[in-house]
This record gives sequence, structure tokens and C-alpha cells, in this order.
Amino acid sequence: MQAFADIYKTYWQKIFRLCMGYVNDADLAKDMAQETFIIVWEQLPKFRNEANIGTWIFRIASNNCLRHIEKLNRFPRGELPPNLADEKIPGSEPQIQFLYKCIAELPETDRIIISLELENIKQAEIATIVGLSESNIRVRIHRIKEKLHQKFAANGQ
Repeated sequence: MQAFADIYKTYWQKIFRLCMGYVNDADLAKDMAQETFIIVWEQLPKFRNEANIGTWIFRIASNNCLRHIEKLNRFPRGELPPNLADEKIPGSEPQIQFLYKCIAELPETDRIIISLELENIKQAEIATIVGLSESNIRVRIHRIKEKLHQKFAANGQ
């Protein structure tokens, strides 16, 4: 199906980065992104174009990430996923690695909001994906950016 191939090409990196914001582990993020696209493949015939396809895919990815985090919390592992400082993403700079680390430390809703903002998703779409008002999204983005700025300043970056 050519439509799916185009969707995959267009959204793979964005969904991967969104997943990285949740789990701070490149291999796990790849798995979660792949799971997201399996769901997209299965549900694509049911998509009715009532929303933007990107909004729909980000919503699926967000729900998938939240389900995964719930499973991790329900069945705690002996060891958490490795930190990005320990496992490098090919071609990523230290500031990017630190950003992912900081995003992973945010509360779940803030993680998705800032990850979507970093993907240049319109705030109205973010509001739809997350289920909050657009004005609430603007305020939260401002507060999240302040938190991240403080972490970078405290880390000397």
C-alpha cells in the first residue's frame, strides 16, 4: 500500500523522537515506534479523514507510549533502561542527549506536549492529541520550557 509507505516515510523520525521523549532508550523507542506503525497499518482502512492524519498518528503513538509506561510501572524491572549518557544515539550531540534525558524526567503529559512542540506540531493539534484546551497547552509549554531551561542552566549548558 503506497499510502502507508508515504505515511511511514513522513512520520517515522517524528514518532521515534516522540517515543525517545518517553523512554530515553533508543532501542526501546524504535520498538515502540514500530508498534505504533503496526497499529497505523491495521487501523488505516478505518481512518475517516475527520482529523489530520498526523494528529491521528501522534495520538496513536502517545497512547502506545502511555500503555508501555503503565506496563513498566505495573511490572517493575530489576534495571531501568540505560541512560542516553551510557548509550549514544548515532550522530546525536551531548546537548540533544541531555535534552532527551530531561524530557524523560518530566511527567507523562508534559513529555508528550513538549515532544510534539519540538516536532513543530501546531498547538491546536497538540490540544486535540492530549485532550486539553489550547490555552492550557500554551501555558504548559511555557512552563515546560522554563523547567528545561533551568535544568540546562544548572548543568552548565
